[in-house]
Amino acid sequence: MSQLDQLPDKDPSEVAEWRESLDSAVRFGGADRTTYLLRRLLEHAERSGLDLPPLLETPYLNTIPTSAEPDYPGDEEMEARITAWARWNAAAMVTRGNQRAGLGGHMATYASAAWLYETGFQHFFRGKAGLGDPAGGGSGDQLYIQGHASPGIYARAFLEGRLTEGQLDRFRQEAAGDGLPSYPHPRRLPRLWEFPTVSMGLGPLSAIYQARFNRYLEHRGIKDTSQSRVWAFLGDGEMDEPESTAALALAGRERLDNLTFVINCNLQRLDGPVRPNFKIVQELEAQFRAAGWNVIKALWGTAWDKLFAQDTEGTLVRRLREVPDAQFQTYATADPAYLRTHFFGAGGPGSPLHALGAGLGDDQLLELFRTSRAGHEPRKVHAAYRAAVEHRGAPTVVLVQTVKGYTLGPGFESRNANHQMKKLTGKEFRAMRDLLDLPIPDSALDGDMVPYAHPGENSPEARYLHERRAALGGPAPARKVVAKPLPEPSAKPFEALHKGSGSQEIATTMAFVRLVKELMRDEETGRRWVPVVPDEARTFGMESLFPSAGLYSPAGQTYDPVDRDQLLYYKEAKDGQILNEGITEAGSLADFTAAATSYATHGEPMIPFYIFYSMFGWQRTADQFWALADQLGRGFVIGATAGRTTMTGEGLQHADGHSHLIASTNPAAISYDPAFAYEIAVIVRDGLRRMYGPDAEDVFYYLTVYNETKIQPPMPEGAEEGILKGLYRFKEAADAPAEAPRLQLLASGTAVHWALDAQRFLADDWGVAADVWSAPSWTELRRDALSCDAARLKGEDRIPYVTQALHGAPGPVVAVSDWMRAVPDQTAPWVEQDWTSIGTDGFGLSDTREAARRHFGVDAESVTVAALAALARRGEVKPETVREAARRYGLQD
Repeated sequence: MSQLDQLPDKDPSEVAEWRESLDSAVRFGGADRTTYLLRRLLEHAERSGLDLPPLLETPYLNTIPTSAEPDYPGDEEMEARITAWARWNAAAMVTRGNQRAGLGGHMATYASAAWLYETGFQHFFRGKAGLGDPAGGGSGDQLYIQGHASPGIYARAFLEGRLTEGQLDRFRQEAAGDGLPSYPHPRRLPRLWEFPTVSMGLGPLSAIYQARFNRYLEHRGIKDTSQSRVWAFLGDGEMDEPESTAALALAGRERLDNLTFVINCNLQRLDGPVRPNFKIVQELEAQFRAAGWNVIKALWGTAWDKLFAQDTEGTLVRRLREVPDAQFQTYATADPAYLRTHFFGAGGPGSPLHALGAGLGDDQLLELFRTSRAGHEPRKVHAAYRAAVEHRGAPTVVLVQTVKGYTLGPGFESRNANHQMKKLTGKEFRAMRDLLDLPIPDSALDGDMVPYAHPGENSPEARYLHERRAALGGPAPARKVVAKPLPEPSAKPFEALHKGSGSQEIATTMAFVRLVKELMRDEETGRRWVPVVPDEARTFGMESLFPSAGLYSPAGQTYDPVDRDQLLYYKEAKDGQILNEGITEAGSLADFTAAATSYATHGEPMIPFYIFYSMFGWQRTADQFWALADQLGRGFVIGATAGRTTMTGEGLQHADGHSHLIASTNPAAISYDPAFAYEIAVIVRDGLRRMYGPDAEDVFYYLTVYNETKIQPPMPEGAEEGILKGLYRFKEAADAPAEAPRLQLLASGTAVHWALDAQRFLADDWGVAADVWSAPSWTELRRDALSCDAARLKGEDRIPYVTQALHGAPGPVVAVSDWMRAVPDQTAPWVEQDWTSIGTDGFGLSDTREAARRHFGVDAESVTVAALAALARRGEVKPETVREAARRYGLQD
């Protein structure tokens, strides 16, 4: 029984007649003909506007028939020569790198996709001419280049005169300077690369959110991005990464027709077939169609067209659909006899399929299966791209079929090992030269090193290259930064936090939100703030921003919110400022990255802050943070509900005691664990200066804030330097006898409050004088110390700040935080005093703050005992005192 059987039927006889017609079609026309009729009927229904579910899979054919291909706008012969030069130099660069230094590279990916890129460079990809013009425009297209195809992009840039032979010879040799990075790395080659893509899966995710952010800028009136298109070049194997498909529904739902995916379906991943027993093209088509994408398949080359025209029974199309990908890969390397037997012979002697094969010569068979793919024919690629850019109302994916290693010779093409093959032999280069018809004499190939080849700076090819790129707005890919510093906001919001909270208890999370809320009202820079939240804005006290800033939605608000009668109602708007992403940290960080790099992509600096819950930022998306650093992103990352013991009752998979350690591995992350509201004010103000001032730096700030309410004290005089460098004395010990034992308590974040209580216990109960220091950044202290060590190796005499700050402070040092001990221990080597640390190592657990802190041994009483133990090791208190304190505070079983 189907679902429809449950519904009333006003005319059962009509349904019966349709069923009888279908049975008749099967009986007299066969299954293939009936399938064809049904598909044509469904296509007609869709075109007629009937509300039917879309077809998720279409025949294994080109979406655009040859008869519908538009005229090709370029000089095909000229472009073929240019592509041949690029192919040669890409292979030469990788081979020379392997011969010189054993560094190698990847050859087969670009060889497979050369026409996919070249057609775009000649006719579609817009450059950045005009970026920075006050009249707007100039953003160009955003190109997410497949990482392993980088040799081909370098080879083209060489033909354009943007790279030299010397630079090509320094491929993967960057240490001495002016070398070329292995893959698209903006931080290493910022004038060329815009987007890091080789961590597979991040490219497609980032591309979707980039296209979405382009719309956000336009809808908010900040930048006209209507002429910008995002192109993401991907591999079919890459689509197995969960990030690759994580946001497909978002792109479909928001109708991002400024986005095109080009998936090179050469049927191979790194070590073998993508779908050995299945069809990756058909699988991807269904997946993208279900998500609301426009799908264009460009599979077969011209040699197949005549054969399809003869396939009146549909047996050839059915055979192509049923052959699994691994078998089709084998066909690309097989001899004619094998192809006749295993492909065309599948229908048996006398079958229509057998008859089609019988009319083909050996050379025709080899052409069909070895070379004739749509991805190797610029006319078919151009037709697919033209259809993509002209489509409205949905993003487009072009599924294009190629042969991996195409033109590199039979030893490379369609071989499982070609991803690991790093060089061609002299014989293979000669064969490649002949195939590409390049004017390179044999004498040039007799040496140890294969030469680079260039048609000449004033050659027709070079002129054509420059003319086409000039017509499209300049070189691509290219990263262009137009300095546009932001004015410093009013001091008033910062000074409000400097004063403290009086008698009111507030959490540092709320202090940060209040600060940003005021900064978003600034006349000059307020509209440039981009709040990014993965769903839990109310948890962070951000609901006050909803009605004033609005939540971004390209559809506006098409409903009456359930809380419309409340002051802080849920307001969506087309020009909304907040990106409330739902439960997706990966999507939120992709949003943040697009905003954090808008200063370069669009010439419009934006100030994003991404606020996330507990550990679900760095732990979940550390790979994206690394890509953010590579892309030179700027902005504020806020780890809210921070700490392993401060989140009451949440437990093992929430309690965050390690994110600062993960963040410390990222050189671009300026990390702070502030204890007080005034520290946040100082840090944010410094971040705005460093990231958006006249001498902007390519860093981003990471702050952890807590949901534990406390009285926020006023800022001590002269504390700014210590806050930013990472350490300052917050509260000296009260007057004590000269003979009293002394020590130093260092703490960060909410742990400063435990240290302050411990200071009192030590003084009142044990006669020990302790100074309390706030350490807003253990990581910055360590980085300063490492830089001093490096300077000393060069003969400079520099003393680390942490050493200077603590110099002469009496007694041992005890460090405590709501993080694992390795976080404060980063600074231990540069502290002259005896060092002890306590922290929250291990898994988190569900309980009250008090119980959790006692469990980990970081509460005030535990800090007190740890301090006494440190003094006992120096002989300054008796061991019995430590045991007595442990008993008094209930720390012993």
